[in-house]
Amino acid sequence: MQQNWKIMTEFGKRTLSGAVYVAVVVGSIVWKVDVFAVLSGILAFLAVREFNRLTHPRCLMDIYSELAATALVLAVYCLAGNTGLPVSLSMVALYAVLLLLMLVSELWDKNTNPITVWGNILIGQTMIALPFALMNVLGSLSPWLLLAVFVLIWVNDSGAYCVGSLTARRKGGNHKMFPRVSPKKSWEGLTGGIVLAMATSILPAHFGWFDPITQLNGYVAGALFALIVSVSGTLGDLMESLFKRSLGVKDSGKFLPGHGGVLDRFDSLLLAVPAVLVFLLILAAV
Repeated sequence: MQQNWKIMTEFGKRTLSGAVYVAVVVGSIVWKVDVFAVLSGILAFLAVREFNRLTHPRCLMDIYSELAATALVLAVYCLAGNTGLPVSLSMVALYAVLLLLMLVSELWDKNTNPITVWGNILIGQTMIALPFALMNVLGSLSPWLLLAVFVLIWVNDSGAYCVGSLTARRKGGNHKMFPRVSPKKSWEGLTGGIVLAMATSILPAHFGWFDPITQLNGYVAGALFALIVSVSGTLGDLMESLFKRSLGVKDSGKFLPGHGGVLDRFDSLLLAVPAVLVFLLILAAV
């Protein structure tokens, strides 16, 4: 009885925190692009903080790198045309100063390996902070395209989980993608997630979410968009799984009860958002 109550309590926490997470993300995107910029800046700070805590002992440059993550998000938001030139240049200058501080501060720290710490710090900026910043570029182009990335990621994850779980029960099981990295992910699950995401894209396409992609018919744009998001999101998830497995940890943090840290919740988007922007750039160049 006590065990069942514990399971129900954990399920309740996971459901509630997941609902709050979805509501905050969707609400900020739909409400105003400025609100999402602030939210993504906070999330970038927390995600880089989690990364720093996992990769090396706490040191002086960590706070500079975490503040720099927020500054990078706001700088890219400004450069995307959301503010005037003086504000944009000020944010770029702030990021440059913080970047310099986080590099030279290692001169005063005698307890760390500078090459390791510098490498980790720069990885945090390029692989974590920059994708969070690029979300604001996509949001500036169209908040509906940004919302579509989130929705299709969630749909893909749900489809992959359901199909993967079902096919795992058959005789012989399913075909694992990278068992060394993520034992539960299968090719069948990947296929199921892609199919469900592409099918789901019909609905937002009907409501004009993909109309900013003027080079393609809305339904075609939605299907390609969903395919790119599903594949790149799965790769992003696998990359974070490899990162955590190499460190011997299950979750990157405890930001969301039952869901782990910020990196755990946004790992798929860290590759999906840049992939979508590359897709849009290719279309614009054609």
